Amino acid sequence: MNATIRLFWLLVGFCVLLGVVYTGWYMLTYNGEVEWVGTLGLFLVAGLSGLIAFYVGRVFKAQGGELAEDRVDANIDDGDAEQGFFSPWSWWPVLLAGGAALLFLGIAIGIWIAIIGVVVGLICLIGWTYEYHRGYFGH
Repeated sequence: MNATIRLFWLLVGFCVLLGVVYTGWYMLTYNGEVEWVGTLGLFLVAGLSGLIAFYVGRVFKAQGGELAEDRVDANIDDGDAEQGFFSPWSWWPVLLAGGAALLFLGIAIGIWIAIIGVVVGLICLIGWTYEYHRGYFGH
């Protein structure tokens, strides 16, 4: 995470420097006028990169340890974390994706298809949520 923090602070410096050069060059070329879109865009990228660098730095300090990516002697599988629980036999995600496809198709073509997509999506979301509360895998 140290490398990430350093890269984002480097990006802040680069964008600020580039914003100053861009603004100065434009002002010299066009008689003192400022091109606001590029200038503001570069300084906003610098500011948002600074926010990310600050946040990642605070998280790194708060976790109280060092990540596997920061250690030279770490193996690849040291960085593997628990990714969550997934149901390999579940059809609910596929049906939910179909409901989302119907929703977006309905937005493009006709509202009645979107309503069908919302209904299918809600049924599939409820089914996926309560998959382990009924039947063979209920607990």
